[in-house]
Amino acid sequence: MSHRRVRLGTPAALGALALLTAGCGAQVEGGTEAATGTVTVQRCGEEVEYTVPQRAVVYEGGSADKMFALGLTDHVHGYVLPPANPPVSESPWAAEYEQVEFLSDDLLNRELVVDAEADFVLAGWNSGFSDERGITPEILDGLGIQSFMHAESCYNYPGFPERHTPFEGLYTDLERLGQIFGVEERAEELVAEYRERVAAVQEQAPEGDPVPVFLYDSGTDQPFTAASQVPANEIIEFAGGENVFGDLDERWTQVGWEAVVEAQPEVIIIFDYGDQPAEDKIAFLEEYEATADLPAVRDDNFYILDYNEGISSPRNIDGLEGFAEYLRTLDA
Repeated sequence: MSHRRVRLGTPAALGALALLTAGCGAQVEGGTEAATGTVTVQRCGEEVEYTVPQRAVVYEGGSADKMFALGLTDHVHGYVLPPANPPVSESPWAAEYEQVEFLSDDLLNRELVVDAEADFVLAGWNSGFSDERGITPEILDGLGIQSFMHAESCYNYPGFPERHTPFEGLYTDLERLGQIFGVEERAEELVAEYRERVAAVQEQAPEGDPVPVFLYDSGTDQPFTAASQVPANEIIEFAGGENVFGDLDERWTQVGWEAVVEAQPEVIIIFDYGDQPAEDKIAFLEEYEATADLPAVRDDNFYILDYNEGISSPRNIDGLEGFAEYLRTLDA
């Protein structure tokens, strides 16, 4: 795997790190790095030298929730939340959202980040960062703005790909953010808690062959669904199901209705977000000729998964526990 070492940060950030480590007892491992106020952390497959950010901009709920779960609210300047995202009032971290600025309901863009005087941007590759829209980690490097990408989105990051299974990607993000912000112990505690909760679900998974599950995101001419590289795939798998499109090496992808019918899913997860209510998606599947006779539709086996439980976020654990409980009721 190729590596490029990038050094970012400003004298102000270095001073802030010195104050943080002196006042809070936080420790940054790394010898010389600790002495110079920097820490080297992987950003996908790339080694990047960070100073502690003080004005982070986070894109979508998953990014914000990772920061809030780590107790880093004071380091977040603001968040960008496109309209498709559920309201922040529904988040377990609603109080934390109230303490930071709502910057925009637009897609992430360079002008927004620069206007916010951000010193750190947290988003996913092709889910926030985008070559087409002119906001990439490399471009931000040139502006002296630090950035970090969700590990589960790194598998096709140009030049510096890195593969993680989705839940391992979540744990990796928490650990790496813990290093960047000097809260390694908090990160370790969270990851240990989440691993324990996931293991508990797996131990209770229904016995026998896994239930075939189709996740319906959107689309009428062709459905949009979850493939292997997103947390929803492992939510299905860990709970005791089998994602009927889990063999596709993609994140969110378009498939054909013929493939859905051929898979004969016994459960359909409705991915709930945006302007189209989950009930309308269910009504479409019940009325559409190609899907009306699917086992899941005939038996009314629909499960609604919240958007922030299905993208990379600490709420993946909640989504797993909820879906696992639903499968156990079907098995009873």
